[in-house]
Order: sequence, then structure tokens, then C-alpha cells
Amino acid sequence: MKVKDVAKRWEVIIFLLLILEILLVGIFNSSFLNIRNILYSTTDFAHISLVALPLTLVIITGGIDISIASIMGLTSIVIGSTWSLGAPMPAAIVLGLLSGIAAGTFNGLLVANTDIQPLVITLGTMFLYSGIATGIAGSLGASGYNGIGNFPEGFLSFAYGSVGIIPSSMIYVILFAVFLGLILHRHRLGRSIYLIGVNKEAAGYNGIKVKKVIVIAYTLTGLGSAIAGILLTSYFTSARSDLGSEALLPAITAVVLGGTDILGGSGTVLGTFIAAFFLGVLKQGLMALGVTNNVSQVVIGLVLILAVAAKLGIARYRKMSGNKRISTE
Repeated sequence: MKVKDVAKRWEVIIFLLLILEILLVGIFNSSFLNIRNILYSTTDFAHISLVALPLTLVIITGGIDISIASIMGLTSIVIGSTWSLGAPMPAAIVLGLLSGIAAGTFNGLLVANTDIQPLVITLGTMFLYSGIATGIAGSLGASGYNGIGNFPEGFLSFAYGSVGIIPSSMIYVILFAVFLGLILHRHRLGRSIYLIGVNKEAAGYNGIKVKKVIVIAYTLTGLGSAIAGILLTSYFTSARSDLGSEALLPAITAVVLGGTDILGGSGTVLGTFIAAFFLGVLKQGLMALGVTNNVSQVVIGLVLILAVAAKLGIARYRKMSGNKRISTE
């Protein structure tokens, strides 16, 4: 691939914007340029990356999953309740993972086997999972901000551990990104995901097991949400049903900002990975400059709008450029 072609890739553009973003914040707050501070801050938004990465696969198929935040809360409560009832921590973590995977699989089965829009289905399951988590928490007297705590020290290191200067949470994100990247870009399952997003009927005619692929995509999103729920439980040292409640907008923004077509058919794991990092650093940078969390949410919403507008503008420009070339030949 030529250098000129590489420079046109959306992932490269986002990466350059990320560097520019760090430098701009660093001008007003020099401590932000410290590499240790930047890496340490990734712990605060690693859960966004963990749900955004598999959500990329779902959106490429032409679907959507807005129940991811509820799955994170459900996973957290399952871990906390299992631990509080006397089960060992490894068993609690496994049950938490299984609950997230089961929730994602249930979403996928509903989407794959009905004609109901994925947005409507996952809106319903969002309330379902949230209700289950809230009910379990209430039965244990852990509703609201009280949560379930007193976890062992080893579990808390899940969020606060590190390898050298690299936080453990960042390592989990990288490993998960590599895993999903191999699936999407190096496995026939990935090719099937793209084809389904382009044309579901045509994919079926070409021998692709459309329903199976869709279920797998949603199951992976459930897995990512479960890992994020475990990470947040460790991060806050408390299991609560509302953990991850603010993750939905940043996760969808990361996927779209990373170059994935919201209508399906195109997108990359790398793009989402860089975009999630971009949004995380943006929020941390705004906080470093004294901007409140509510205002930063508004900024993230504006970034989503600008990302969609930029993608449409670039696509239109390339189409016009291609038409001009054809007319001059």
C-alpha cells in the first residue's frame, strides 16, 4: 500500500487527531503530557473499549445493542451476590462472565429469529437485565449506591494491577482487540459478518449461516460487556446494578468515530480501538482542564455528530473525485 493511500485511511486520521488532542491539552496542562499519567488514565475508560470493540461486529452486521450497560450491571451484581453468599471469588467471576454471555446470546437469538428491529429488541432486554440486576441487589439489601463490597485484595488488583507502566486494564483491552481483530479480519467468520452487513439475503444465498453469525456477534458483545462489568466492579470495589450506566453513548460514539458504518457493511476493530482511546483521552483531558462530567458528555455527543458528518463528507468527496476521473478518461 502506498504512503498516499495509508494517509487516506480513517484510522490514520483518528490517530493523528489523538496525537493533536494530547498536545493541545498538554499546552494548558503540562502534566497531561506525562506518559505515565496518560497510561494510568486508561483505567478510567477501559470498560468503554471493552464494550465498543465487540459492538463493532454487531453494527457491521447492520444491528445494534443498547443493552450493553445493563449487562455490565447484571454481571456486577451476579459477582457480588455470588460472593456474598459464600462462593469463592473465581466461581463468582465465572458466573458473572456466563451471565453476560447468556444475555448477549439471548439478544442474538431474538434478533436472528424475529423480524423485530435490533434497536427495539435490545431496548427491551436493556430494561429486562436492569430489572433483574436491581431485583437481585434489592433482595440482598444492596440497592442504590450501597452495593456489595468487601472483596478480596486479589480481585481488586484486576483493575489496579499493572505490568511495568502499563495498567492491567489496558492489557485486557489490547488482548481483546487482537482477539476480535483476528476474528473480523483474518477468519471467515469476519467475512461473513461483512457480507451480512452489506446484504443479508445475498449472504444467505451464498451459503452463510446468517442466524448463527448474528448470534455469535451478539454473544461476543455480551462477553465484552461482562468483562467490562468485572473490571468496573473491581475499579469501584463494589458490585452495583447501575455500573456502566453511562457507557452506552461513548461506546456507540467510539464505534462510529472509528469508521464503522452505522448502517452496516464496513468497519474495523483498529478504528474502534483508536477512537475509544481518543474519546477516553478527550474526557480525561477535559477533566484536567476543569470541565465537568456533564459538559464532557455534551462534547462526546457533538463528536458523534461531527464524526458522522465527516464520514459522509469524505465519502461524497471521494465519489465526486471518482466521477471526475471517469469523465476525463
